[in-house]
Parts: sequence; C-alpha cells; structure tokens
Amino acid sequence: MPAAISVAITAGAVDIAGETARFAAGDPAIGAIVTFAGQCRDEGGRLAALDIEHYPGMAEAQIRKVAEAAAARWPLHAIRIVHRHGRIVPGETIVFVATASGHRRAAFEAADFLMDYLKSRAPFWKKEIGADGIARDWVSARADDDDALGRWE
Repeated sequence: MPAAISVAITAGAVDIAGETARFAAGDPAIGAIVTFAGQCRDEGGRLAALDIEHYPGMAEAQIRKVAEAAAARWPLHAIRIVHRHGRIVPGETIVFVATASGHRRAAFEAADFLMDYLKSRAPFWKKEIGADGIARDWVSARADDDDALGRWE
C-alpha cells in the first residue's frame, strides 16, 4: 500500500501538537513516527522576522514529488509536510515534517532526507527583516545544506 502523503503550505501558525496527534492516528502497522519542527531563529538578536514567498501550486507539487521519492525509497506508511509562508518571527514554526513507518530507521532517515531537501531545494524565497525593521538580502542555501542533500544522491 503506498504511503499517505499530505502537503500543506499555509500563512497560519503550525499546530505541532495537533499535527502530531492527527498524523497516522489509528494505523496498527505503524511502529515509528518521527516528527521535526523547524523554527525561525533571531540570529543573535539581529533578525526581527523572515518573509517567505512561494508560487502557490508549484511549491506544493514540487514538495509532493520529493515526498513521493521518499516513499519510494523507504517503507513508509505516511508523510505529512507543513511549510509556512508570509512573515514569520523568531520562535514561530516554519516547517513541520512527520514520517511514519513500521520501524524507526526508515522513519528517521526519510524525515532527515525530506528536511535536507526542504532546507536546500524547496521553492521558497526567504528575505530577512532586520531588528531595525529594514528588509535585508534574500537568504541563499548554505553550502553545508547542499552537502547534506548530496549524501542522499
């Protein structure tokens, strides 16, 4: 049976507890659920917010394609990805990823794979808003994020 895949991109807050409680509820074949929530940092007090943009429809389709690749690579029962767009302040969740499998290793590896993709290749554009309220540069993927993704190829 193929993994149930759910992708959402939202301007609203991510309810980590609610997402986790609903994720793969009641499937007796699941032995492991791994969740990850990435938050906006204040970068040592210099960041007031991130403005994240995306192309609706395209971003969901690209993320779904990568989730399908994860489901083909590992024996997963379910995948849930929620990514924010809009203005996000430090302490708020940017991304939530959950994977479910019969065994922990597959769930951990798939979640790690998905986050490496989301961090380096997902079609989002991030602009930093400084503590002074002034928009800064667009944020590029870091070399170590690209290196992390490379280990899956």
